[in-house]
Amino acid sequence: MSDANFTRSMSRKACSPDNAACEGFFGRLKNELFHPRDWKNATIAQFIKAVDSYIRWYREKRIKISLGSLSPIEYRVSLGLAA
Repeated sequence: MSDANFTRSMSRKACSPDNAACEGFFGRLKNELFHPRDWKNATIAQFIKAVDSYIRWYREKRIKISLGSLSPIEYRVSLGLAA
């Protein structure tokens, strides 16, 4: 990391509670986006576009039980945090 002049954005190495949210997200991304498709003929640009679209959908529209069966946007609006 230091040779490349990077700063770590996470806390301790191999700290399960710190990594759980990211691990869960990437597991869902693989199960919902990557594994169901055949990517052999996809270009890098197509792959990047698909991942970007998935992340936008996940962040804005995906229904989450933990948010009272609302999407993240609907949940924020219900709390008065978004318009």
